[in-house]
Amino acid sequence: MKYVEFTGKTVDEAIEKGLQELGVTAEQAEIRVLEEGKRKLFGSVKARVEIGVEEESVAENAAQSPKASASESADGKTDGERTVVFLEGLFELLHITACTELVSEGDKVEINVTAANGNAIIGKHGAMLDAIQTLAGAVANTGREDYKRVVVDCENYRENREATLNKLAGNLADKAIRLGKKIMLEPMNPYERRIIHAALSEREGVTTDSEGKEPNRYVVIIPENLEDPEAPALPARKERERSGRRDRGNRGNRGDRGGRSGRYNDRGRNDRRGGYDKKLVNRNRKPSSGNGGGTSLKSDNDFFGIFLGNSGNKEE
Repeated sequence: MKYVEFTGKTVDEAIEKGLQELGVTAEQAEIRVLEEGKRKLFGSVKARVEIGVEEESVAENAAQSPKASASESADGKTDGERTVVFLEGLFELLHITACTELVSEGDKVEINVTAANGNAIIGKHGAMLDAIQTLAGAVANTGREDYKRVVVDCENYRENREATLNKLAGNLADKAIRLGKKIMLEPMNPYERRIIHAALSEREGVTTDSEGKEPNRYVVIIPENLEDPEAPALPARKERERSGRRDRGNRGNRGDRGGRSGRYNDRGRNDRRGGYDKKLVNRNRKPSSGNGGGTSLKSDNDFFGIFLGNSGNKEE
């Protein structure tokens, strides 16, 4: 009896997949359930079954059926299934808690990853996710004569990123036409550059080109109303608004600000020693009308005054 392990979202799905790939019926096979499929907080755990068949039955069915798919490995796993097993081991080595699911396997292998910390898998601008996808593609195409594309996604990041790039391309195309200048985007990987090129391929008034060398290759948006072909491209980042800036060399005298609660003297300088300018006070003093010889401070504001000393003048 030869046993082969199969996985699926449910036990029934795993059994159906195994019987179909082995080319036997349920009566010809012995089935063992290794693990029930179940949902978890993040993702789900796949169901695992072992299907055992007699080698004579396998040979007989193989002779009567078309040649087995070249995508199946010696252990009965498809390219996508082998890739999922590899990714699960990779995440374990990286100490990343994640659930890996084989979404589809046809012309291309599509794998979705759900993690407690999605940023640990996606990385900056998807750099980590692209690296994981490259490794997954190498595993899936091991031993294959024709290349099969592998797409690894995490929490719908690639679809959201594509929508963001399409919107960015449209906005920057408008800016290039409005200014009559070339616009240079930040460096991107080939996949993201293709999105920009495709988004503007049918856009009137602009063309696109790629410049630079990997990994710093970038897209340039060129308007048809380009004013100066020799001028360098403007970066896509938003330029600072220069309007409203103060001319630091033409600041007014601080004394013209009227003073803060009388702290500034007539020379525009704060007399911190006494809190007021003694010369200014002396100029505003005048003898009191009383007999005590006191002085009073004449204020610029008629409503306020400061009386210094005691005149001793009492009205009879």
